[in-house]
Amino acid sequence: MSEIAIQAEGLTKWFGEGEARTVAVRGVKLEVYFGEMTYIIGPSGSGKTTLLSMISGILRPNEGKVLLKNVDLWSLSENRIADLRLNTVGFVFQDYHLFPRLTTAENVAIPLILRRKPWDASLVEARRCLDLVGLGNRADLKPNKLSGGEQQRVAIARAIASAPEIMIFDEPTASLDGDTGRKIIEFVRKDILNDKRCILIVTHDDRIFEYADRIVKMADGQIVGVEKAGTHA
Repeated sequence: MSEIAIQAEGLTKWFGEGEARTVAVRGVKLEVYFGEMTYIIGPSGSGKTTLLSMISGILRPNEGKVLLKNVDLWSLSENRIADLRLNTVGFVFQDYHLFPRLTTAENVAIPLILRRKPWDASLVEARRCLDLVGLGNRADLKPNKLSGGEQQRVAIARAIASAPEIMIFDEPTASLDGDTGRKIIEFVRKDILNDKRCILIVTHDDRIFEYADRIVKMADGQIVGVEKAGTHA
């Protein structure tokens, strides 16, 4: 059995109080393993994004706990949570979140700068990460000069710049055509995933299901099923 990277126990989140209370996630138990690519799927409003936010240290749960590498995330101070996110978790957003005034290399260097790495050394490392995703020749371009698939690769390069052990992707193929989306996920599976890293993906895109090791199904704020590789084709 692979080592557990993320463990959620009794995770619950609600919004509002009294009769206006809406429960977005209720009593979720989840395990995500190193060396695996795990998808979370489900209809809009099923609680996927809320679950992702609690797992990644963005949104505090009302009940339950999250263990990242056996560290109780929500028992930490806000500063420790921020440090854990910066040094352990790489987040790739659906709309890339690239800064339009910065070059590709400068965008990738941001997490290194936040870790107080010198500017020049950060740019050298950023260019190395861009080489890893096949964009070494795009390092000096602004994001508006890149295709959607290239911008997604820049976001991946930025996420891996700090060598995170846990990588979280929020709808990584939503803005891409089918062929480009599959190529991105195939690249992530082949070149980014390893036995010391886990990748967690929230997606609606059934065109990329074949690349998953596990598919976690959510409905009405709960996990209603988990399928392992080879059983979801």
